[in-house]
Amino acid sequence: MPLLAGWWNNVIIFGLLALGLFMLLMIGIMAFYFRLWIQSIWTGAGITILDLIGMSFRNVNAKMIVRGKIMAVQAGLGDSSGITSKALEAHYLAGGNVPQVIKAMIAANKAKTIQLTFREATAIDLAGRDVLEAVQTSVYPKVIDCPPRNAKKTSLDAMAKNGIQLKVKARVTVRANLQKLIGGATEETIIGRVGEGIVSAIGSAATHSEVLENPDMISRAVLSRRLDANTAFEIVSIDIADIDVGENIGARLQADQAEADTQVARARAEGRRAMAVAEERENLAEIENARSMLVDAEAEVPKAIAEAFQTGRLSIMDYYSLRNVQADTDMRKSIAMSSGGSTNSNK
Repeated sequence: MPLLAGWWNNVIIFGLLALGLFMLLMIGIMAFYFRLWIQSIWTGAGITILDLIGMSFRNVNAKMIVRGKIMAVQAGLGDSSGITSKALEAHYLAGGNVPQVIKAMIAANKAKTIQLTFREATAIDLAGRDVLEAVQTSVYPKVIDCPPRNAKKTSLDAMAKNGIQLKVKARVTVRANLQKLIGGATEETIIGRVGEGIVSAIGSAATHSEVLENPDMISRAVLSRRLDANTAFEIVSIDIADIDVGENIGARLQADQAEADTQVARARAEGRRAMAVAEERENLAEIENARSMLVDAEAEVPKAIAEAFQTGRLSIMDYYSLRNVQADTDMRKSIAMSSGGSTNSNK
């Protein structure tokens, strides 16, 4: 019996120690989550102490979830709107920004004109877009400079049909389209399309004066092209903030063309001159060649005369007769040249 009594006493002691440790653990948990639990109860957020303990096991920031749920409830967004503690935990575990989503939902609910569900808000947030900024842009339209202020070129340059360049700065007012925010093109696409439309509109004008007299023709032409298709924004208006006259591109192009034509003509003339010089040199070479052949032929004459003397085919009398004929021929030639020279001088 004493042995049984001792065993029973040990059981009681261990039981009391375990109960004490459990009570200490519960007191610690209650102390840690008491403030959040009380806030949840008083605000009607509906998050129990067991939910808070479960968040700790799931490595969820309980404070963020409770505050987000309280913000939603206080703004009139209950479980019926899809904002439950489980949904907030799931979005947190997926890497989403819970406070930003809650603020966006509250802003959309206050605006009354924006249809945004919690599922859409979380999808936009997980897609990497700032859902709160999108809601704010949907309520208060945003103004985009075209070209952007940090761009290298400060204006959009376009040329009318008369060749005069115009430098334009435009301001595009856009409103976020929440239903197309996922997969829709961004601001860069809007800026690019508007710039293309402005250049096209100016290029379609007959003269630059038409554009200067009526700048809103650019806005009408650009808006008629539905440039916001498949983008995350809806273009509200396009305003021409500034327009200046640039260079006379047409005249400069014509001058450049004339200069190019002149250079081509000069090149062709130089080619013809070079060909003429080459032909002249070829003729001179042929003359020199003929002269050398004449000299060679004249050098053969004395040899032929000497050979004729040696063979007896030419006598002394024949030689002197030949010299007399040559002398007579030279005299006639000199007289003809002198008479021709005097005739030319008389003329």
